[in-house]
Amino acid sequence: MAKVLGVDIGGTKVRMGVIDDLGQILYEEQIPTQIPLYPYLEENILRVLAAQPNVSAIGVGTHGFVDPKQGKVIYAAETLPGWTNTPVKEWLEKATGKRVEVENDANAVALAEAKFGAARGLDRVVVLTLGTGLGGGVLWDGKLLSGGPHGGAAELGHMILYPNGVKCACGRLGCSEMYVSGTALRRRIREAGLAITPPELFGNAQTDPKAKQVVEEFTGDLALVISSLQAAFDMEMVIIGGGVSEAADLWMESLQRQLKPMLLNPLDVEVARFENDAGILGAALLVLEQ
Repeated sequence: MAKVLGVDIGGTKVRMGVIDDLGQILYEEQIPTQIPLYPYLEENILRVLAAQPNVSAIGVGTHGFVDPKQGKVIYAAETLPGWTNTPVKEWLEKATGKRVEVENDANAVALAEAKFGAARGLDRVVVLTLGTGLGGGVLWDGKLLSGGPHGGAAELGHMILYPNGVKCACGRLGCSEMYVSGTALRRRIREAGLAITPPELFGNAQTDPKAKQVVEEFTGDLALVISSLQAAFDMEMVIIGGGVSEAADLWMESLQRQLKPMLLNPLDVEVARFENDAGILGAALLVLEQ
C-alpha cells in the first residue's frame, strides 16, 4: 500500500500528514509557519521522513501562485515573505531523494473534495478556502484549472471586489480576499469597535447587533464573490473550506439568504467535508494520483 506525505503550507501554520492510497490519514502534525520558510520546511519534512521511512513521495500545497510543472512558487504576497521564486520541487527532491509535486493550496483542497469529499462525482466545482487569505480552486470537467504563464490561474481571491478599496498584500486595491477571509474578518471586527476574535464574532451575532452587522456584511460580500464566479464557471457546486468554514453553521443561513437573489441558476453551497484535513489530503493526491 502506497504511503505519501501531504504538506499544506498556510500563512500561519504548516500541516503535514502521512496518507495511504485509500485517503486514510495515518499520521499528522501541525507546526507554526516560520520565516525564512524553506530551510524550516526542509528540516521538518526530513524529521517526519526519518520517523516514517515508508513514505514514497511528497505532495505540497502552498499559498501563492504556483507553476505546477516546475514545482516553483512564482509569487507569494507578504503573507509568506521570501517565498516568491522558491523552487520547492527541485530543492526538496534533492534533499529527500523522493518525488515531489507542488500545487496551490486551494487547488489541493479542490482535489481532495473531488476525490473523497463533498464534490465526489461532480465535474465542475469551485472551492473557496477562507483562511488567512481567500484561496480558490476550480475543477473544470474533472481536471484542475491551474498553472498559467504566471502560475496565477484560479487565484480567485485576487479578483477585484471593490475598485479602489482596501489595499491587498499583492499591492492592488479592493481584492476579494480583503473582504472575505480571516484577515478581513479581523479588520471588520476592529473597525466595528469590537474586542473579540472571529470565532467569538459568529457566536455573538445571535445577540449583539454590531456583531450581526459585521457578519451580514461579510456574508454579503461572499455572496457577491460566489455569484460572479457562477457567471464565469456555471459550476455544479461551491465548496467552502479554510478556518472560517469551521463556524459555517453560524453564518451559512445569512450567506444563503443573500446569495439566492444574486444567482443566475440554482447552486449547491457546501462546507468542505474534510475541513482542515482537505489541504494535506489534496497535497497527497498530487503524488497518489500519478
